[in-house]
Formats: sequence, structure tokens, C-alpha cells
Amino acid sequence: QVQLVESGGGLVQPGGSLRLSCAASGSIYSISTWAWYRQAPGKERELVTSITSSGSTNHADSVKGRFTISRDNAKNTVFLQMNSLKSEDTAVYYCNANLRRSISDGVLPYWGQGTQVTVSS
Repeated sequence: QVQLVESGGGLVQPGGSLRLSCAASGSIYSISTWAWYRQAPGKERELVTSITSSGSTNHADSVKGRFTISRDNAKNTVFLQMNSLKSEDTAVYYCNANLRRSISDGVLPYWGQGTQVTVSS
């Protein structure tokens, strides 16, 4: 059984910062790519940012220069530092890990439960 548990969401004023964390636990052999997605009310889930096992990152244009993704491989944890937050960043944020549970398993996606981020004055 693999679990992804997120933390760090909340209410913040425009221009403020938040740091999200997502920790994976259970039977894990390796994690290749981590990613953060978000879903705003009435909208489809969208990819925000991702990071590979080698540290290469990719960001949506809407968050470039404001959001930073990082990972701690020893702790099977990913972080999302969000700065200069805007009202349009309001959404439920989900972490995603593409991982192997053993050396003989294929890579499968796992998801966190989601954490609410609200940017409002």
C-alpha cells in the first residue's frame, strides 16, 4: 500500500507565500517523476509543475518565476514553494508520484488527497 499525504495548504493574501509538502509512504522502490496539479472550481485539473529523478523541472507558464518544485529523495517527499500568490492560484492542489513498488514492477501513478489553497484578501 502506498500513500501520499499532503500538507501546507490554507488561506493567504494576494502577494503572500505558501509551501506545500507531499510525503509518500509504504512499499516504494523508486520514484521517478513528482508533479503538482491543481483544480479550480468549474475547471479541469491542470499540471502546475513537475520534477524528474535527475532534478529537471517543468512549469506551467502561469506559475513560472513564482513557484518552485523540489524533492527530497531520502524522505520520498516533494515540496512546492509558492510565492507572489494571486487570486487565480486558488484551487485544490494535488501531488502526483510516478513510482515503482518493487524492482520488478512497472511505473504507476499515485495521487495525494488534495489540499486547498485560497488566495484572498
